[in-house]
Amino acid sequence: QVQLVESGGGLVQPGGSLRLSCAASGSIASIDAMGWYRQAPGKERELVASITSGGSSNYVDSVKGRFTISRDNAKNAVSLQMNNLKPEDTAVYYCYANARLRSSFYFRDHWGQGTQVTVSS
Repeated sequence: QVQLVESGGGLVQPGGSLRLSCAASGSIASIDAMGWYRQAPGKERELVASITSGGSSNYVDSVKGRFTISRDNAKNAVSLQMNNLKPEDTAVYYCYANARLRSSFYFRDHWGQGTQVTVSS
C-alpha cells in the first residue's frame, strides 16, 4: 500500500499564500506523476497541477502564474506553493501519486485524505 500524508492547508485572506506538502510512503517501487486535485462544494474534482518524475509540470489555467508545483524524488514528496490566493481557490485539496508497488507490475493512482484550503476575509 501507498500512504500519502498532506499538510499545510488552512484559512488565508485573499492575496495571501499557503504551501501544501505531501509525502508518499509504503512499499513503493516507482512513482510516475504526482500532483494535486481540488474539489469545491457542489463542484467536480479538478486537476490543479501535476509534475512528472522528470520535472515536467502542468497547471489548470485558473492557477497559472500563481501556483508552483515542485517535487523531491528522493523523498517521494510533492509541494504546491500557492500565491495570490482567491476566494475561488477555496476547496479540499487532494494529493495524488501514480505509483507502482514492489509487488505489482502496474501503476495506479493513490490519494491522500485531503486538506482544506479556505480563502476568505
